[in-house]
Amino acid sequence: MRISFLIHNAYAIGGTITTTFNLARALADRHDVEIISALRNRERPSLALDPRVRLRPLVDLRHEKDDPRHLTPAKIFPSAEYRYQEYSALTDERIGRALASLDSDVVVGTRPGLNVHLALHAPARTVRVGQEHLTLDHHSPRLRKALRRAYPRLDAITPVTEADTAVYRRKMRLPGVRVQALPNSVPAPALAPADGHGRIVVAAGRLATMKRFDLLIEAFAAVAAAYPDWQLRIYGRGEERERLRALIDRLGLYNNVFLMGAVTPMEGEWVKGSIGAVTSDYEPFGMTIVEAMRCGLPVVSTDCAYGPGEIITDGEDGRLVPVGDRDALAGALLDLVGDDELRRRMGRTALENSRRYGPAPVVAQAEKLFEELLAARSEGRAPAGTGRALASSGFAARDTMLIAAGSVVRAARKARR
Repeated sequence: MRISFLIHNAYAIGGTITTTFNLARALADRHDVEIISALRNRERPSLALDPRVRLRPLVDLRHEKDDPRHLTPAKIFPSAEYRYQEYSALTDERIGRALASLDSDVVVGTRPGLNVHLALHAPARTVRVGQEHLTLDHHSPRLRKALRRAYPRLDAITPVTEADTAVYRRKMRLPGVRVQALPNSVPAPALAPADGHGRIVVAAGRLATMKRFDLLIEAFAAVAAAYPDWQLRIYGRGEERERLRALIDRLGLYNNVFLMGAVTPMEGEWVKGSIGAVTSDYEPFGMTIVEAMRCGLPVVSTDCAYGPGEIITDGEDGRLVPVGDRDALAGALLDLVGDDELRRRMGRTALENSRRYGPAPVVAQAEKLFEELLAARSEGRAPAGTGRALASSGFAARDTMLIAAGSVVRAARKARR
């Protein structure tokens, strides 16, 4: 097959970029694969891309950020989408032209705004697949309304978890659209897995409020008090760095907790540790959970909606604790820190259980889906598995009321100024 991916910015760092590169690399063993990047901000991608995968940027911000068309608001990319301010009349034009000229069998969008472009501009002969790397409930009512208008023109929607797939089937009315979970994949590390001897807890992600690294640092204070030779290393960059630095100093943990900055690839850092930690209030999937497990680490994670509970089997290859519960988090960490055999046994199980997220099983799911969609397209019928995508329109009506209420609130605030 000829397969194209449409991505926001393939030259940056992020979970969607990582999983798209991973899937493209695995598909390139048997297919012709390209990645179309809406934006470009540097000479080469920050992450390593398989040389067999072609990369095609559309708008080069190094030279075109002051183009009058790029200073004009986008009309196709939905204004309620999180990245809207980065899109423009220029991106509308370039994305539309690139999609209209595709000769691919399958084109895959990787965020809601780009999926709208796919729905409107991809050739009718091409199978259009919209990936969902966040969750439907994470989107605003305004964005969900825009998606309800565009998504019926797609062939399939692929959330990354079964939980979000169930939400899509329940809350979106998408006749003829197949809704099927397709998890992110993580290749096997090139390094030997962790052996459970390193006295290090490892966490990674954007230093943002919802990741709750403050909760992790506070919980780790109990670990450091009982086991002062243990460290917590947090990898990533973001707006919370200074606040986290101040918290470390205030708790006197400067000899135990370290903000390591962003590192790619992370596998060399995971294998130095013995425990992975994820403390998010919200995780649409949990890429760092799988990365840590693929390196042989049991993971202590908050049991937030969607991803973690589908990846971790509590007590077998990691621990799940209530969201925001510092004491439960500290207790789970202490259980693993204080029991070498338990920690190492869970690490071995994590390594084994995480194999289901390797490229081979995930790409097999993707290939089967793409082939079935292509067959349905060539035979002029709806793809199998679309019947369950029909649901009540009550959720759409509720979103409409929420949008109206939000407009009233904004108008009132404007009047008070």
